[in-house]
Amino acid sequence: MSEFFPDIPVIAYEGPESKNPLAFRHYNADEIILGKPMREHLKFAAPYWHVMRNELGDPFGVGTALMPWDDGSDSLQNALNRVPVFFEFLKKIGIEYYCWHDRDISPEGSSLAETHENMLAVCDALEVQQKAHDVRLLWGTACLFSHPRYSQGAATSPDANVFSYAASQVKIALEQTHRLGGTGYTFWGGREGYSTLLNTDMKRELDHLAAFLHMAVEHAKAIGFTGQFYIEPKPREPSTHQYDSDAAACLNFLREYNLLDHFKLNLETNHATLANHTMAHEMDVALGAGALGSIDANQGDPLLGWDTDQFPTDIYMATDVMTRILKMGGFTTGGLNFDAKRRRESHEPEDLFHAHIGGMDTFARALKIAAKITEEGQFDDFVSNRYASYDSGIGASIESGVASLDSLHEHALGIEAPRIASGRQEMLENLRNDYIR
Repeated sequence: MSEFFPDIPVIAYEGPESKNPLAFRHYNADEIILGKPMREHLKFAAPYWHVMRNELGDPFGVGTALMPWDDGSDSLQNALNRVPVFFEFLKKIGIEYYCWHDRDISPEGSSLAETHENMLAVCDALEVQQKAHDVRLLWGTACLFSHPRYSQGAATSPDANVFSYAASQVKIALEQTHRLGGTGYTFWGGREGYSTLLNTDMKRELDHLAAFLHMAVEHAKAIGFTGQFYIEPKPREPSTHQYDSDAAACLNFLREYNLLDHFKLNLETNHATLANHTMAHEMDVALGAGALGSIDANQGDPLLGWDTDQFPTDIYMATDVMTRILKMGGFTTGGLNFDAKRRRESHEPEDLFHAHIGGMDTFARALKIAAKITEEGQFDDFVSNRYASYDSGIGASIESGVASLDSLHEHALGIEAPRIASGRQEMLENLRNDYIR
């Protein structure tokens, strides 16, 4: 018998014709797509911070979320009370992975030692629930941005004592991620950036950030953690300029500091929007470097200048995502984490289910569309043909590094002035519409 969501059944697949708002129309976990079950392609995860901790406030109003299981305190007991609620939610919605920040699951104590003790106590409870419900931790991370001590950064703080506190927090969070079988660990900068260069030594801060990440790599080796490390790009909010501003900036940083072998990117759609990119752009940048790791599945509002973290309902965007996930051969350690919150008006516990059902159905539809696109190969064939002049002759010499300005000069003198073929953008957009219908 349900204790926390008594009026919500286990959400079942009922097919596209169902009118039941508490049922899946497209997500059928066991349906085989391109040789494996849908659940394995998608690897959905739920974020503890939005499901259990988001009060649905905004800059202009207090939270509206009704959470009858939560007494509103920041006590350890209240943190422990939330744990079975969360796992009942996961069981009923059919999500097999989850993610956390350390401060989402456990509170600050009166000392750093007590804070770590709180963390260990809550992880004891999480471990019990994981085993009971056959749920896995996708990734953990440390919240190095909310507390006032991190107002000027954590790994990039001008204060070495703050840097040390952050290191201690990451040590415990990484060890508990390992203990709970996490398949990865994420670094989300939050405030790793600056508000003004008038008081900032950018090079020194970047050096410190790199040193911090190298320490984490070494500690992972020491404790036997073999999960994937991720960096999550985000261009702004709250800092004027954040060092992890987009996929290209993160990759350049990792290359410069000899970290690329240890990190992949955890990409979020809403962050791509804030960076004035599309999610497809960010994914292609990461794919080109072999560094696409995991996805925070949400969407933003291009009319608003902040991280709205809306649940994904855009079939076009989701299809772009899944086409690229299939292109890289599917997830290994990563997955689709719903880093998304209900709208402030959707404040009842039942709305948690409607929101996740919509996101899961959106990506299930997108997977099926992407599978058909992949199987038929029309877009791949067009792109391949568009660059066919590089497959042989002078083009092949360019790509192989054999060509020089002299050899290309001689080639150009011996040919007629080239006329490039149409890119057929409108035709391809029409074709994509044919798939998404």
